[in-house]
Amino acid sequence: MRPTAAGATRALSLAAVLAAVGLLPWLSGRDPALTVLRARSAEQEPTREALDAVRRDLGLDAGPLSLLGRWAGGLARGDLGTSWVSGTDVLPSVVAGLQVSLTLMGAALGVALLLAVALVAPVLWRGRGTGGVLAAMLAAVPEFLLATVALLVCGVWLGWLPTSGWQGPAHLVLPAVALGVPAGGLLGRLVADALPGVLDERWVELWRGAGVSRARIAGAALRRVLPPLVPQFGMAAVGLTGGAVAVETVFAVPGIGRTALGAAKSQDLPLLQGAVLALLALGLVTGALAALLRRRLLGPALRDAGLALPPVRPVRAHPAVPVVLGAVLLAAIGWGLVRDPYAVDTSARLAAPSWTYPLGTDGLGRDVLARLGHGAAATVGTAAAVCLLSLLAGLALGFLPGVAAGAADIANALPPVIVGILVAAVAGPGTGGAALAVALISWPPLAAHAAALVQEVRASAFLTAQRAIGAGPLWIVTRHVLPSVAAPVARHALLRLPGIALALASLGFLGLGAQPPAPEWGLLLDESRAYVERAPWAALAPAAALALLAGLAVSVAAYARGRTAGRGGTARRAARAGRPARPGTPTPVKEAPVAAG
Repeated sequence: MRPTAAGATRALSLAAVLAAVGLLPWLSGRDPALTVLRARSAEQEPTREALDAVRRDLGLDAGPLSLLGRWAGGLARGDLGTSWVSGTDVLPSVVAGLQVSLTLMGAALGVALLLAVALVAPVLWRGRGTGGVLAAMLAAVPEFLLATVALLVCGVWLGWLPTSGWQGPAHLVLPAVALGVPAGGLLGRLVADALPGVLDERWVELWRGAGVSRARIAGAALRRVLPPLVPQFGMAAVGLTGGAVAVETVFAVPGIGRTALGAAKSQDLPLLQGAVLALLALGLVTGALAALLRRRLLGPALRDAGLALPPVRPVRAHPAVPVVLGAVLLAAIGWGLVRDPYAVDTSARLAAPSWTYPLGTDGLGRDVLARLGHGAAATVGTAAAVCLLSLLAGLALGFLPGVAAGAADIANALPPVIVGILVAAVAGPGTGGAALAVALISWPPLAAHAAALVQEVRASAFLTAQRAIGAGPLWIVTRHVLPSVAAPVARHALLRLPGIALALASLGFLGLGAQPPAPEWGLLLDESRAYVERAPWAALAPAAALALLAGLAVSVAAYARGRTAGRGGTARRAARAGRPARPGTPTPVKEAPVAAG
């Protein structure tokens, strides 16, 4: 029954996304006739007759069902329509952009695999790794931030590699590194965290005693580790499609992501429809290939066995690390909050850091420190609201795992940037649209965590006794199940707060979030790109703040995992005894799987 519900929900969610793409001209609520008329003939007067003729030509005078039917019919014939701006067929532009993006993603995947091998090799050789924190920090760095720093250091300061364009292999290096390093950090972190537990299993000791070579044991351990992690690898590959939008924008790469972003900003909706459809297809195909690879690795005997990894050895983080990072970040924010972020001093444009302007000024002479401090409130405050919405959705859907699973598959195939582009095309760019875009796809990890906890609590001996004495379902859910589930899922949501803030900053960096003159961190980084060669400090300030935020996220998560692992023995003993882990708690529950987050 549950697989059927999940399949139906998956199909309905996919149909809803496709319908939203097909109805973009109607959902946007804007009349594109004037834009199309000016693109076709700049000298023609925008009279009512001329605008009506354009609407009839584009089919915008029909209703939404007719518009969706026409688009779906053209899609079935391989016709994506005609660009409203250039007047050319959309399909060749989409294919050309897709070819460039696939080349870039292939090179980035190569970089990711090389980095993952470098992070995993010490674990295979010594049985333990020392780069867990490094891998976690690499995985937490946003692609747009790494791309900006790489452009500034390797392209502008050192002049080693070209900073824009797509003319030859040299132009591929910096974009591939910026896109591949976070993915490689994530892949290496997942495998390196899981390998020590596998290497402690009994069969490894027996193989070593029998004289089996270290290389063969390493290969068998990797084969044991990979199947449960393949879905996470698929999500990392899906993340490349979202990261490609920012990386292509930074380095002016004519890929499908930059095409989609440009179409959204120019309101060229047919081109936007084709580009988003291509990006969505990439995500779905990647997820399907990951599922197929997992089945092949498991083999017919284990496909339905629910193979799981041994408990992960958590990366330890000293409690002083998040305290120091948080103190530095809060000090900069607090210092900036007492200054005016909107005051313009044209005589101090692009001024270097000084006592008057500790972090320099931007292109309008505004204080970068002040804008950094005031931007934190907007960035972190919006992220907190998104976290709350995701928490409520995750708790509600945790009680409906069969329904939530199918929708989660579609949400996981949509990076925040793609959803942000769609929301911006409908409602226009802004803080609210960016928050909605991130909220729409940030709930699946929380829902999966809540569903696992609900299942565990409902199967506990404590609740069996409650049912035996006549407790009703509503009483059990409201007094026992929900309180037991809400606390750990809320802690999980809190750990995701920095990641959500970084996602919002990425949308602001692409012009899909907060708009000028708002002092939002991603927007500050985007504005500084125009004069990065003359005033690099204007870019380094928000980049350093975002890097500190990423480091804070990693250190807090690692510390939380260490604390959770330390409490694991007590909780397991309580679970075996069928009693609460401590007074006032109905049953022990597992904490968030932070390693996979």
